[in-house]
Amino acid sequence: MNYRYEGRNAMTQDELMQVLQAGESSMVEFKRCSELPHTDTFETVCSFANRSGGSIYLGVDDDGQVLGVDSKRVSEIERNVVNVVSNRKMFEPAPMVETEHIEYDERIIVRIWVAPSSSVVRFKGAVFDRIADVDTHIESDIQISQMYIRKQNYYSERRIFRYVTPFDLRPELIARMRQLAVAQRAGHPWGTMSDEELFRSAKLYDRDYTTGEEGFNLAAVLLLGKDEVISSVCPAYITDAVVRRDNIDRYDDRLMVRTNLFDSYEQLREFTERNLPDRFVLKGDKRVSPRTMIARELVANSLMHREYSSPVVARVTIDNESIRTVNASRSFFEGRMKLGEFTPMPKNPIIANVFVQTGIAEQLGSGLRNLIRASRQYTEREPEFRDGDIFEATIPIVP
Repeated sequence: MNYRYEGRNAMTQDELMQVLQAGESSMVEFKRCSELPHTDTFETVCSFANRSGGSIYLGVDDDGQVLGVDSKRVSEIERNVVNVVSNRKMFEPAPMVETEHIEYDERIIVRIWVAPSSSVVRFKGAVFDRIADVDTHIESDIQISQMYIRKQNYYSERRIFRYVTPFDLRPELIARMRQLAVAQRAGHPWGTMSDEELFRSAKLYDRDYTTGEEGFNLAAVLLLGKDEVISSVCPAYITDAVVRRDNIDRYDDRLMVRTNLFDSYEQLREFTERNLPDRFVLKGDKRVSPRTMIARELVANSLMHREYSSPVVARVTIDNESIRTVNASRSFFEGRMKLGEFTPMPKNPIIANVFVQTGIAEQLGSGLRNLIRASRQYTEREPEFRDGDIFEATIPIVP
C-alpha cells in the first residue's frame, strides 16, 4: 500500500544538494522524467523494495544535474506512481512508497521513497534486485530462493499462524482500521474493500513461499487480535509504563499494556501525556504542544519498531530528569543514532505501513526529526537514540 506524503518533514534543499553531490548508489537513483515515469522507474521501485529500500529522484539526470519535471503535471506524476504500485497486475505484492516534491533552482523534483519489503516483490511478474547502483533482473531459482530466505529472516511479524481465523480478530478493530485510513486520505482504497481484500492489501493475510503456508501473520494478530489470542501467540508481549518521581524504588503511577496495537497506542500515549508537564510554546502566532508530539512519536516508535519475538519487556519510564523508552530491536545499525548519519529501516514494515495508512505515524524517519524538534522546543536540549539488540530513546524533560 502507498502513502503520498505532504507535510512539515519534507526534504530540505541542503539535504537534496548533498544527495545530488554524492550521486547514485545502492539506495539512490536519478531519473529523467519529461512526462510520466517510465517502466525503468518501476523496475527501480521493485529492486529497492527487494533490497534495502531507497529514494528515486525524478527530474534528475545520471550525473546529478537537475532538469526538473513538468510543473503542471506534478500531481499527475505522483498519482501515477501510486496507481501503478497499487495495481496488482503490475506489482505483487504492492511495495510501500511515499512521494514528495521539492523545489530546487526554480525546478521541481519528485522524490519517490521506497521501503524495504518483507516480501519478495515482483514487477510484471519479474524480480529485480539492487546491486550497487544497478537494477538487476533476477531469474535464477537459487537467487530468488536466497532472497526469500533473507527476507524471512528479517521480520518476525510475518510468522504465519495457520489456525488463526477471522473469528480470532475483533470486528470493531477492522472497522476502525478502515475508518482511520479513509479519514487520513479521502478515497483510500481500504474504504471500499471487503475484509478479505483489506487483509491481503495490508499484508496481514500472507503466504510463506518457502513453506507454502498461508494465513494470518503475527502483525495481523497484534493489530487486530483479541487479547487472549495475542497473549497465546505472543506471550512475552507487554509494555510496562511507570512514573518514578517521588518513589524511585517503586513507582508513583503504572500502566501495563497487553492489548492490540491500536488500543496500546492510545493508552500509552494518554498515560505519557498525562504524566509529562506541559509547556507554552509558540510557533508563529499559534500555540503548539511539544508534549503531545513527544508522547505520540515515542509511543508509535516503540510499537512500530519493536522485535516482538524477543522476551525483553518493553518499558516507558518517566522520572524527574527524562522520559525513556526501551524495547527489543533487530538492528541494522549499532550505536548512537544521529540524524543524517543513518538510513531509517522499518523493523516491522507491515505494522509500520498500517500505522502510516491510519495516521498514527508519518513517513519513515520523520519520527526522529519530530522528536528532535519537539525536544528542542520542550527543553532546548537534545534527545538521545541508541540502537542495537535493545533500542533506547531518551528525551530530557528538565530545561
